[in-house]
Amino acid sequence: MHRYFPHTAEDEAQMLGVVGADRVEDLFASIPADCRHEGALPLTAMTEWELTAQAEALAASMPAAGSAWIGAGSYQHYIPAVVPALAGRSEFYTAYTPYQPEISQGTLQGIFEFQTLIARLLGMEVANASMYDGATALAEGALMACRLTKRSAVAVSQALHPHYRTVLDTYCNANGIEVRDLTMTEEGGTSLEHLKDDTELAALIVQSPNVFGVVEHLAEQAEWIHARKGLLITGFTEAMAYGLLATPGSQGADIVCGEGQSFGLSQAFGGPYLGLMATRKAFVRNLPGRLVGQTVDNKGKRAFVLTLSTREQHIRREKAVSNICSNAGLCAMTCAMYLASMGGTGLRHMAQLNRDKAEYLKAGLAKLGFRPVYSGQTFNEFVMAAPAGFDAKWKRLLEEKKIMFGMDLSKWYPLADSYLFCVTETRSRADIDAILKEIA
Repeated sequence: MHRYFPHTAEDEAQMLGVVGADRVEDLFASIPADCRHEGALPLTAMTEWELTAQAEALAASMPAAGSAWIGAGSYQHYIPAVVPALAGRSEFYTAYTPYQPEISQGTLQGIFEFQTLIARLLGMEVANASMYDGATALAEGALMACRLTKRSAVAVSQALHPHYRTVLDTYCNANGIEVRDLTMTEEGGTSLEHLKDDTELAALIVQSPNVFGVVEHLAEQAEWIHARKGLLITGFTEAMAYGLLATPGSQGADIVCGEGQSFGLSQAFGGPYLGLMATRKAFVRNLPGRLVGQTVDNKGKRAFVLTLSTREQHIRREKAVSNICSNAGLCAMTCAMYLASMGGTGLRHMAQLNRDKAEYLKAGLAKLGFRPVYSGQTFNEFVMAAPAGFDAKWKRLLEEKKIMFGMDLSKWYPLADSYLFCVTETRSRADIDAILKEIA
């Protein structure tokens, strides 16, 4: 038996017999042979200090970090020092589900507060205890809408983040759900024109602010889909926007899904992030994941417990709403700590800074010959068509100064010479003036 593996040869033989395989290698038959490594890994045994020295040498060989003026789903926001200090405490430092409430009251209360804060932020009646990330939350929202309406088609805005669309397509394809495309308006929002007579939709799915940074007309979209007995699902990648914008719930949204990375989580090369999901009380039994509720114990004291877990570990698999597991518990706690430390006034101030600084950059770019591609209202990111010669300047900034000033959208959309720019509170007026001078 290997020193790090608990299974004996007899254990392995018994497990292989259950699944009908002759060898362990048979379990990996679906992986192409040229993608599998055979034999021992070419690694030399090292002492701890030797390993540390090698890691430091590798880190030193990397170029110095630059700066990025792009959003598109990952945002650079300031994180108050109190947030990682609290989130790193051993009492909270786990992603696992608190199955034993008698020894998990602190974690359960933290998740309960998280649910309350998210429900208030989004203007909804109930929020779950988090999802994996914004994209999977949105996909779960689509499945939820189909269960509720007993329909099997959803209409999706073309202005949905392409990464979210890919995840949504994967979930829908596996569940026999048809995805219908919606075109865009000149404002950069979602057009419903060619779906006027569609009465078979389970849901209309829009992102606001969308991938172009444009704020959608959610109230009009809610009225349109409700007239057809469907549901409005709103998504978002930039949660900070709802420190300033009207909540999705107040505009008629039925299911709200999105990314919570902006609230206390670093960009971290793409994860782990945090899926947010909220809905109406009437739909709660179709809400995936877990809900923490408040009750009273046998001594009459306030207590927190898991009140609803519609997942396969708690009920029969075929009746489970979703198989999402321990998910983003620690990220949810971190988010709650961030929101609590900011408070409502602080969050509004932070959101206002984001919008004001983005407008300042937008005005500066316009003076240099850039042109807004869309006329709709934006929050902290926007699309501009660049003047001739900007592409060369963009490459020079990236190669020489490690500055990614805007994201070229041509890889996602037929928008030649158009760039997505993002500004958050971390950029000062001096920073904006300096980058404008660089490209002048």
